[in-house]
Order: sequence, then C-alpha cells, then structure tokens
Amino acid sequence: MSYSLAAPSWGEEELEALQKVIDSGFFTMGPIVSEFENQFAAYHNKKHAIMVNSGSSANLVAVASLFFKKERPLKRGDEVLVPALSWATTYHPLQQYGLKVRFIDIELETLNMDPNILRGAITENTRMILGVSILGNPAALDVMREIADENDLYFMEDNCESMDAELNGKKAGTFGDVNTFSFFFSHHISTMEGGMILTDDDELNEICRCLRAHGWTRDLPNNSQLFEKKEDDLFEAYRFILPGYNVRPTELNAAAGIEQLKKLPDFTIARRKNLAIFTSLFENDKRFIIQKENGVSSCFCFTIILNPEMKFDRAAIFDALSEAGIGFRIITGGNFLRHDVIKYYDYTEATPVINANIAHDYGFFVGNHPFDLSAELKKLYQVLDSVAKEVN
Repeated sequence: MSYSLAAPSWGEEELEALQKVIDSGFFTMGPIVSEFENQFAAYHNKKHAIMVNSGSSANLVAVASLFFKKERPLKRGDEVLVPALSWATTYHPLQQYGLKVRFIDIELETLNMDPNILRGAITENTRMILGVSILGNPAALDVMREIADENDLYFMEDNCESMDAELNGKKAGTFGDVNTFSFFFSHHISTMEGGMILTDDDELNEICRCLRAHGWTRDLPNNSQLFEKKEDDLFEAYRFILPGYNVRPTELNAAAGIEQLKKLPDFTIARRKNLAIFTSLFENDKRFIIQKENGVSSCFCFTIILNPEMKFDRAAIFDALSEAGIGFRIITGGNFLRHDVIKYYDYTEATPVINANIAHDYGFFVGNHPFDLSAELKKLYQVLDSVAKEVN
C-alpha cells in the first residue's frame, strides 16, 4: 500500500531498550515501569501516572476508581455525559459499572462533543462528564472542566487519541480528575500495547494502583489511605481490598515507552507539518469538510467528510482510494448509537444526534505519520479531486 493508515515509529533505540530487558531476565512490572510512569507524569506536569496494559484498560480502571472513593463515589444508576462519536472502550466501562449514558451530539467541524449542548444536557442524575478529544484535536476541555466544577461533577478525559495536543498552553489529558492515554501501535507513541492513567488525586492514584493488580495492597505505601496494615506480614503480602483486575504492563512495554517519549516532541512537529500541507490542500474545497483545529492538534490522522450537499457516490470514492493504494477507515468508531452493542446500554440522547450520523455516513480518515507525507497528501487530493469530478 502506497499510503497506509499506520506506520512504525520505532528505531534502534527501542530495540536496544528491549534487549536490555531481555538480557536482565526480568519482564513483569518493575522499576522500568516506575521510571516510565515518573517521566510521563513529569512530561504532563501531573502528580501521578499509572501504567496499564492498554488504553482500554486505562479507561476501565479510571472509571472503576471513581466507584471506590471514600467521599462522593459514583454509584450504579448515575448518569454520565459522553460524545456520540468515539471508540467503543470509551463507553464499555460505563455500561459494565451500571452507569447511565447520556449522548451529546458532536460539532461537525471539530468532531468533538458540542459544548453548547452540555449545560442543557445535565439532569438531576448527572454525576460525570467524559470528554474525548477526537483524533488529536482537543475538545472544549476548558469548558467541560468549568461546567463540571459549577455542577459538582467528576470530569474524566479519554485522551487515548490525542497525546501531546494542547489547549490554552496546557496538555490534553490533564484537565480531568482522572485522564487516560493509549500507546497502541498506531498511536502517537507506541509501547506495542499499553496505556496510562494520570491524576493529581492521591486517593485515585492508590485506588488505580490497587485495581491494576488484583485489588491487593502490595503496590500501596505503608501510610495508604485505603487500608490499615496489620501485624501478619504473611497475610499482608496477599491482602485483597478491592475487586480488581490484572492489567499490569511489562518492563518491555515501559522500556519502549521511555524511548518513545523522548521522541514525542519531534513526532508532533512532523505530524503538524503534515497537517499544514493537508489543510492547504483541502480547507477551501467545499466538497470536503475537514476537522477544524481547536487549540493545538497533535493530528492523529486526517479526517474528511464528503459534503452531503454534493450527493457523492461514496462507494465510488472509496474504490478510487483503494485502487490508488490509500488506506482509509471510519472516523474513530463512528456514531456509537449505530452499533449493535447499544442494545445492552441504559442510555438517552440529550438532543437528536445529527452531526455524528453525518460523520458516520459520509466521513473517513487517512493516516498521519511522524515523517514527511507531502507526496502522499498531494496524491490523496488528486485522487479525490478526480473521482469527485467523475461521480458528480
């Protein structure tokens, strides 16, 4: 394929780091994971970072942690405001913990939750806003934080698609009470598989660490807020206090992560150079609706919505992309309300979902990588321009 959706970002540094772990003979979660956590927290100017085995697990543990707070814990039946367009594991932990989901339509231009709907969407049952910055583009995180504070709500950020994006000089993934990241192969940095939770809250940090590894106390400090240590050291080594999981990462994941984090600023610069080229090609062409930048995007990919007014033959356009060797896919997971799994959810819609349906039916994205894509992007525009003229 001449222009793929994803491309490797590793070099010799990551392979050498993995080899050092292999040579050590110690692979399970240990000091290298701790070092990566410390570096990741420092990079985002946050107090605590908790690494897990995937971004999906980060979402699961983050949601779960809010159920075990001593004061004002979430409870089954509480309501959470979410965008109608996101990836499945934004939503699944909410369903799995018995939360009611209230869907908010997106802005067609930014693809993020429409902040103008938020205040009017709050009900007497609302306890949390879950903000998602779609594909590198910061959502209205400042507005969400403000609304959450005004209404005594939790604010969680799913930042799995938008590492290194910024809004008002602050990194995306730092506005929430608890925030999540993903290190999947195609994401801004890759640790093979992996994820991270960020928080400034000491209690949430301990709860997440406990939930990450079986719900036991082994990873908690002696002066933990969650339990009082007993005399029996044999029992204490295997003492379970929360209904947890095993979503621990390995030293291999963290070793790669340390090297990738060093490269992240340059990766973002390269992605944004590609964004400038893409924007110059598409922004004045009314046949195509592209994502409007809010703040400073870290540009996961390039989204295109075929203008519905043009009544394009989407299948013909997709065939032309395939023939040209250009990879493409649905925008994130599309409108989540359109998926079969929604039958298992307790949900409402704050307003009719219109824009998420347009993105679902007329939208797609192509890849962005941390290296020069000027030739690929020019070819993309030529292909779309040519086929659009033919089919219209």
